[in-house]
Amino acid sequence: MIKRFLETIGEYFLFLGKVFSKPAKSSEFFKKVVDEMNSMGVGSLLIVCIVAVCMGSVITTQTALQIESPWIPKWTLGFTVRTSVVMELCPTIITLLLVGNLGSRITSEIGSMKVTEQIDALEVMGINSASFLILPKIVAALFAIPILVIVAIFFALVGGYITVLITHVSSPYEFIDGLQSFFRMYDLVYVLTKTTVFAFVLSSVSSFYGYRIEGGALELGKANVNGIVVSSFIILVLNLVITSIML
Repeated sequence: MIKRFLETIGEYFLFLGKVFSKPAKSSEFFKKVVDEMNSMGVGSLLIVCIVAVCMGSVITTQTALQIESPWIPKWTLGFTVRTSVVMELCPTIITLLLVGNLGSRITSEIGSMKVTEQIDALEVMGINSASFLILPKIVAALFAIPILVIVAIFFALVGGYITVLITHVSSPYEFIDGLQSFFRMYDLVYVLTKTTVFAFVLSSVSSFYGYRIEGGALELGKANVNGIVVSSFIILVLNLVITSIML
């Protein structure tokens, strides 16, 4: 088991070496990156916004129940919701959501090309298939996923504000005051750093499991599951590591 684990890690880094060598022409590469960003961003925007609003609403309700005390300032609700949403919930939960959405799509797309021997055809033509097919996806993910997380943060805070308006657990003005209290630009740097690392893991690991498929539809299904599980596990571990280092 340990031997297989180490072999897989070695294969992954060899795969990355192939991905980042001999890129396509700059004009063609840029077009593929833009197409991938459009596919990733637009295709995931609706579900990200819905989940973010629900997340913000739930966090606001739960936090309000926990801090019902005359000794706690009213703006604490907004401050706590903002800190929870910005620093942890949106970067991690939204990325894990995207692992199931974008990650499985990437694995299926690359895996289908491998099964139908389209990748072999590219190699016969002298094209670095890993760089040609996968590098645009990785670069696009490095831009699209952080943007989706920033959008999710906005909608999560909107969801919290709507909850305050409906349930009256706090004054809207005090809630907004709490959202603005003690904000640091470093928090934004922290969020973007985490989500960029997560985006690289999601796109590269999903592509790796699709690219290494040998077999047919059954192996493609297994690769999809493995890609989702491994990506999620690595993201959770890196979340702990990055949080420990940066906070």
